[in-house]
Amino acid sequence: MTTRVAYADTVSGTGASQPLVQVEDLARHFRLGRGHVVRAVDGVSLEIQRGETFGLVGESGSGKSTLARLILRLDTPTSGHIRFADRDLLASSADELRRLRRRMQVVFQDPFTSLNRRKTVEQIISLPLTVHEPQLDRAAKRARVSELLDLVGLRPEHARAYPRQLSGGQCQRVNIARALALGPEFVVLDEAVSAVDVSIQAQILNLLRDLQRQIDLTYLFVTHDLSVVRYMANTIAVMYLGRIVEIGPRDELFGDPQHPYTHALLASIPSVEHRRVHAASNVVQEAPAGESGMIAGCRFHPRCPLGHRDVCRTQDPQLREIAGGHSVACHFPQSAESLVAAAASS
Repeated sequence: MTTRVAYADTVSGTGASQPLVQVEDLARHFRLGRGHVVRAVDGVSLEIQRGETFGLVGESGSGKSTLARLILRLDTPTSGHIRFADRDLLASSADELRRLRRRMQVVFQDPFTSLNRRKTVEQIISLPLTVHEPQLDRAAKRARVSELLDLVGLRPEHARAYPRQLSGGQCQRVNIARALALGPEFVVLDEAVSAVDVSIQAQILNLLRDLQRQIDLTYLFVTHDLSVVRYMANTIAVMYLGRIVEIGPRDELFGDPQHPYTHALLASIPSVEHRRVHAASNVVQEAPAGESGMIAGCRFHPRCPLGHRDVCRTQDPQLREIAGGHSVACHFPQSAESLVAAAASS
């Protein structure tokens, strides 16, 4: 089993209850021509507890991947705060940020394009060791690679293979092994199973869960697939046009969703269990063209069956707690049945 590097926590008073990741009012705006601004991430706040899988869901263009890149400091936010293990990432020096990067890694969506086709599997997995642990000799790096291959379910002979000689599932296992090479605490999984065959998805998901238990990992799981995130996540946040519109414990969010957009997402799951909420999908409108720009009021109101109300068109709702740990950004949070009834009477 791979050895977790021991990281000394220099912040006094930090305990097991301290969130590993804290994001406060984070924003990333892109300025385009003629004064047009795209608010890819717009005022997001969240906490990710140590050892949990935090699911981030939403359709394409909701800002999920941008938010993940900001948390990893692969992009620079327009405003807001990011803390990792109680360190301020935006105030960290280049040297400190480089040290912190050992503790946070990412597995990208495409298992093929995220690997260098001209390198062998051994060279790919050992690259983080070459960069961050230059004191290791070739034998030590080879031993670590062998250990990592075994950890992710690959055979020793795969070390000599090139990505083109591997299947999609095997390539994604190589990506996971590379992400674990430095013994990180936090791993971002950005649509990590969406590009592999459905028959392979369950294997990768089970591998990720086993690894989390074995080496005490914390995950940010970014996906558009609610059936997958339900299997993986402890806490789920739903994003829409750069904002979190609903967040809560998995069972609470699936058992009693309150935002119209969450209802629509759940209705898209092909499951007998959610047949009772499928009617909600019929009252939510398609996304209008040009929706990436700023919308007055609630940004979901052009698609919402209740969006014609004055408060929805003029006031942007803020996240508010409706139950223990379950929050929603909606002026009229309600069950799917109530939403359908209200839409029919309006």
